[in-house]
Amino acid sequence: MSRLNKTPSGLKISDFEDKSLLIVDDDDPFRDRLSRAMAKKGFEVNSAKTVDNAVNLINNKAPKFAVVDLRLENGNGLDVVKAINSTKKDSRIVMLTGYGNLPTAVAAIKAGAIDYMAKPVDADDVEAALLAEPDSKAKPPENPMSADRVKWEHINRVFELCNRNVSETARRLKMHRRTLQRILSKRSPR
Repeated sequence: MSRLNKTPSGLKISDFEDKSLLIVDDDDPFRDRLSRAMAKKGFEVNSAKTVDNAVNLINNKAPKFAVVDLRLENGNGLDVVKAINSTKKDSRIVMLTGYGNLPTAVAAIKAGAIDYMAKPVDADDVEAALLAEPDSKAKPPENPMSADRVKWEHINRVFELCNRNVSETARRLKMHRRTLQRILSKRSPR
């Protein structure tokens, strides 16, 4: 069987009657890209940009699966996780963040998430986390991003969050402006 249809745990999306997936992220390109990829994998995808939009979707129909960013522009992804768990206890929720640390990981798991992943992630890793056996330990990614690629992704994310202001981005990253400009002018590493 192909890797797209079968995860390491042996579960497939076709093993589930309810295939609904809610993706909550305020990063439009990432949310759209992940939504398309997960729909190709067989999930019935809904997406939301804000906590309020997500809660409205949850109140209409709580999803079986969810991928929720921790930091949203109008609130905290933990509120979305709590809303899902209050309406559907058996949901499988994966928390994403670009700012991973131990206290937020613990808070996510306590709120009801089954896994916690640091951005950037790809659709195969998200699918594996969503379909993993509840008691199994997550396997390391088959094809992880290189350290250079992770660094490049982080710099570009901060650049976008600073409204593409080079000086502000350089100040926040504590690097020289010209060094930042050289990095931004290059293509992304593999």
